[in-house]
Amino acid sequence: MIWYNYYQTLPKNHRYSLGLKIDKLFSEIIEAIAIASFLSPREKQPWVKLAIRKTDTLKIFLMILWETKSLDTKKYISLSKKIDEIGRMLGGWNGQLTKQNSPK
Repeated sequence: MIWYNYYQTLPKNHRYSLGLKIDKLFSEIIEAIAIASFLSPREKQPWVKLAIRKTDTLKIFLMILWETKSLDTKKYISLSKKIDEIGRMLGGWNGQLTKQNSPK
């Protein structure tokens, strides 16, 4: 995982604060997606929305690391592209679930 390599290079003052929060968010996003994948369409949507919210929070925390120069621009862009792709996929999944769950 790219994040783990970047995490190791963060300054200590951010590695054990914001870095740990980011690490936890990655785990929580994976957990929400895993849970949603085993539920019925109606039960999935709250978990997908949770993953979307956590992904948005993750983007903000990464931006803070970048703005404080704890994460260089190249690494920030690399992570941001992948997280944006995850966000688009989750948004598409949420849209599909909204259509499936709406009354016909």
